[in-house]
Amino acid sequence: MRHLIFLSALALCLALTSCGEVPAEEQAEATTATEPEKTEETAEAKTVAQKADGVAVGEKAPGFELKNVDGEMYSLDNIKDANGEQPKGYIVIFTCNTCPYAVASEQRIIDLHNKYAAQGFPVVAIQPNDPAAQPGDSFEQMQERAKEMDYPFLYLFDEGQKVYPEYGATRTPEVFLLDMDKVVRYHGAIDDSVRDPEAVEEKFLEKAIESLQKGEAPAPAVTKAVGCSIKTV
Repeated sequence: MRHLIFLSALALCLALTSCGEVPAEEQAEATTATEPEKTEETAEAKTVAQKADGVAVGEKAPGFELKNVDGEMYSLDNIKDANGEQPKGYIVIFTCNTCPYAVASEQRIIDLHNKYAAQGFPVVAIQPNDPAAQPGDSFEQMQERAKEMDYPFLYLFDEGQKVYPEYGATRTPEVFLLDMDKVVRYHGAIDDSVRDPEAVEEKFLEKAIESLQKGEAPAPAVTKAVGCSIKTV
């Protein structure tokens, strides 16, 4: 029995390590900056200062034209919501096939689109990893995963890895919530428990969307994105 427990623990450790050398402090999910520092056992998602690189909250998001898994090209100018209308906002999520954190968030991303696309906020998922560094994230593998999971949202390939640096994304999953004018209004984590959906206490992204629907500024506007580093060669 001790042998089996040891092997299980080793397998989990290897899975998280392969995800991209996530620092120990980032493995503890995000806490608001106004709260006292918490131990790893009780830590949630943490609000952080905006990065110098990439787009900041309050700035207009970079445009793009990327290939979806159906072979069609999409940009922020031709994406529609579930009603075929111009979106009230866009839930841009950098994610992938292979990262354990992204896989753990997959159903949440599906649920987010199913809940909010009809309200004017569709999910726009972008796969930023270089297949030369992570073969499981090739365009063909993206197509297979989207079909297997029946993704209801766009799953775009950042071929050449040109888009994610413009946004300043560094992790999968990492969220940029845009308003109807394509201005970034929230950046960071989906919620405060990326590894365990059953342990979620605060849904940062949903709270931010609901704030926009009320005409209010999301608070917090920035949280720490916890996940795998984006892979490049």
